[in-house]
Amino acid sequence: MTDSEKLDLILNKINDMDEKVDRLDEKVNELDEAVNHLKVELKEIGQKVTKTEIIIENEIRVNIQRVAEGHLDLSRKLNECIKLSSDIKDRQEIQDIYINMHHSKLKAL
Repeated sequence: MTDSEKLDLILNKINDMDEKVDRLDEKVNELDEAVNHLKVELKEIGQKVTKTEIIIENEIRVNIQRVAEGHLDLSRKLNECIKLSSDIKDRQEIQDIYINMHHSKLKAL
């Protein structure tokens, strides 16, 4: 093998290496683009999570507290109504007893 052939062979191998390095550079660039795209998406997701947390903190939590307070008021009013109903029922029973007593007395007369 002559020196010229050897040099040609070395040159071919160098060219092959250059092509491989170029392909590797392309793949690295693609990976960089993919990572940058993921960073953008992650930032957008982070912003959405922050917005969601703000909505939960400022709106939903407050509304839940309002509902809970309203529920307590309704519960108190229901208990008052039940007590009043019970008192009325007790009075009605006493009145029924008096009516029956007077009815019996009237019958006896």
